[in-house]
Amino acid sequence: MVDAVSGPAAQTATQSGTKRLAESFDTFLNLLTTQLKNQDPLSPLDSNQFTQQLVQMTGVEQQLYGNQLMEKLVANTGSGISTAVALIGKDVKAGTAENAIKDGKASWNYNLNRAANDLKLEVVDSRGRTVYSEAPADMKAGDHAFNWNGKDSSGKQLDDGGAYTLRVTAKDSAGTGVISKVNIRGVVTGVEQVDGKTLITINGAKIPWETVTSINEVASTTPAKQNDNTLIPDTEAAA
Repeated sequence: MVDAVSGPAAQTATQSGTKRLAESFDTFLNLLTTQLKNQDPLSPLDSNQFTQQLVQMTGVEQQLYGNQLMEKLVANTGSGISTAVALIGKDVKAGTAENAIKDGKASWNYNLNRAANDLKLEVVDSRGRTVYSEAPADMKAGDHAFNWNGKDSSGKQLDDGGAYTLRVTAKDSAGTGVISKVNIRGVVTGVEQVDGKTLITINGAKIPWETVTSINEVASTTPAKQNDNTLIPDTEAAA
């Protein structure tokens, strides 16, 4: 039994086959064009032969399309979409500064590798414009949470969705930059392929699945079942 070829080897083989077919396809077109240009006007190319050649050309073209489709399927399998689907419904943390407004708010977590003397947080939209900024008083080293109410600097409530990035600028007393890392957390609600990249949806934001750093089961919100203790009247006492 011969195992199916997969992974990088399959992709390489597909690309090689597509290249050979493309070269044959170009050669075929050149030969057909030359034949049509140089045919004898008194004895033109037989229509049946011409039709057969067109059928051959179409067959080569279909092979090219088939190989390209196969290459995309191989790429999708290797890009993690099958793995990413398993994340749907899971509570994950992702190492990205991108988020979206959901239910009128958005949240980020950030870490400072050492204490800062000057700290500025900026929420930047998809066009690179700063829509909100603040300077937190807590600048000690470690993990911090930033909860944004979804309002811009003028107090206008922005619509749900969109793409927003948290920019953290931290410096120590000497003006040297303090290293910061930003992440978001939420439940994965969708998975999709865009331009060969696997994206997962968290809080309405679409981010690369490989940025996920931790996965947890969503905590159950089902209330504890109460015992149904039905009181049975004491008929003898009642008598």
